[in-house]
Amino acid sequence: MDPGFEADFREFVIDRSDALFRTAYLLTGDRDAAEDLVQSALAKTAVKWRGLRDPAAIEGYVRRVMYHEQVSWWRRRSRVAEVPTGWLPDQIGGGHAEMVDLRVVMRTALARLTPRQRTMLVLRYFEDLSETEIARLLGLRVGSVRSQIYRSLERLKKAAPELSTVREFG
Repeated sequence: MDPGFEADFREFVIDRSDALFRTAYLLTGDRDAAEDLVQSALAKTAVKWRGLRDPAAIEGYVRRVMYHEQVSWWRRRSRVAEVPTGWLPDQIGGGHAEMVDLRVVMRTALARLTPRQRTMLVLRYFEDLSETEIARLLGLRVGSVRSQIYRSLERLKKAAPELSTVREFG
């Protein structure tokens, strides 16, 4: 690998490895498998690094590689472990109805937030951007971003108190 490209790749890995690990953990559900998945995806990305032109698309490329790797691993495991049972369950597990109710409550609570508050929460918790990255992206001070996120979470707690019993915000 060219020294210039190697430095760029090393910087990318240092900056985004925690976020990539969290994504891998959500895909696998296991810390060790998540580490293996990140390493595999980064190895494949390193090979293609020189051809990746758009810096904004690099993380998407790595996440796509992780997804495809996980699907491939899952398919290999599922072929071996799959055993037909000959019967179908009569009903969906008891937790499904509760999850649907929580989704409705969450959607209603999110609708009560201002667009700016929803944006802050999406950027922080869905897009996994740091407060510094959000501040730079929106042209705000980091303190403003922190206070907006705090106010947004507090407003969510008040709008939907039953959500705080499921998982504590913040």
